[in-house]
Amino acid sequence: MKAAFLTAPRALELRDIPDAAVPKDGVVLDVKACGICGSDLRRWKEGPPPGVDGMIPGHEAAGIVVETGRDQSRFAVGDRIAIAPDVHCGHCYYCRRGLYNLCDGIRFIGVTPELSGALAERLVLTGEILAHGIVHRMPEGMSFAEGSLAEPSCSVLASHERAGTGLGDTVVVMGAGPIGCLHVIIAKARGAAVIVSEPSPVRRRLARQCGPDAIVDPTAEDLGACVRQMTAGVGADIVICANPIAETQTQAVQIVRKRGRVILFGGLPKANPLVTLDSNRIHYGEIEVVGAFSYHPTVHQRALDLIHRKVIRADLLVTHTFGLDEIGRAFEAAAAGEALKVVVTT
Repeated sequence: MKAAFLTAPRALELRDIPDAAVPKDGVVLDVKACGICGSDLRRWKEGPPPGVDGMIPGHEAAGIVVETGRDQSRFAVGDRIAIAPDVHCGHCYYCRRGLYNLCDGIRFIGVTPELSGALAERLVLTGEILAHGIVHRMPEGMSFAEGSLAEPSCSVLASHERAGTGLGDTVVVMGAGPIGCLHVIIAKARGAAVIVSEPSPVRRRLARQCGPDAIVDPTAEDLGACVRQMTAGVGADIVICANPIAETQTQAVQIVRKRGRVILFGGLPKANPLVTLDSNRIHYGEIEVVGAFSYHPTVHQRALDLIHRKVIRADLLVTHTFGLDEIGRAFEAAAAGEALKVVVTT
């Protein structure tokens, strides 16, 4: 089978490797579609972890079960399934409380080197992944590209549930990449008005299709003034920092209302993770600043349902598709910012 190996910074090599053997308690997935996300791009830019010669990335995947182990009965040959990367331990403090995304021993398909990713023709799903990972059947009639979109939708859904986004809220989304656009779609579906802040003209154009109430170019316009105008001077109910830029987190505290919520959705670079926030404004305004990371496994099933019902429209989000033999071009397109969501098909 063919598989894409990350061998060095910005270097992907397509290799022929032996077909994956089915584990007795697992299945083999014939991968049909795999999205490229921000964490894939960060790893691509950095190269494999120290001491790792090469690794197969990719975790936003959908495909068909082509082999099953004799000791598993959950899936059958021909089942169309979608996966997410998280594999939790099941026994730590957080897992025992159902907070699987905070698992102390969490590992990720296509990110943790020993868990090969889905940018390959086939992917082995072991018994451990089936028991402690995130694997669901796709609704009838759903395309594989739509199935691959369930994973990036999950964190967005979970963060809005935690933020309590609802009717009458004004939500500011900082960043209009694929995740930012998903935030727009979900916030609108929950009844909120949405303001998008995005410096890229290409991404502002793409975000406009998702139906925000206002789009601001922060390099040329006053975002705070726009928020005040739309909220009668009160400030935003919720501000979502959906990009890896520290300055947007600082600004978020300035434009949110008293008792509003700032959601730190996009992680900052590991080499420079510190940010300055106005502590007095947080204190006297009783502002909540909340981290948002990953999701409960049940959210993945909910995402598949919302995509199937066209609440989340893949046709607005998936802008570029490449074959596995074009893997280098796929990553370059995703990194260039000209695409919204890039999906690799096999």
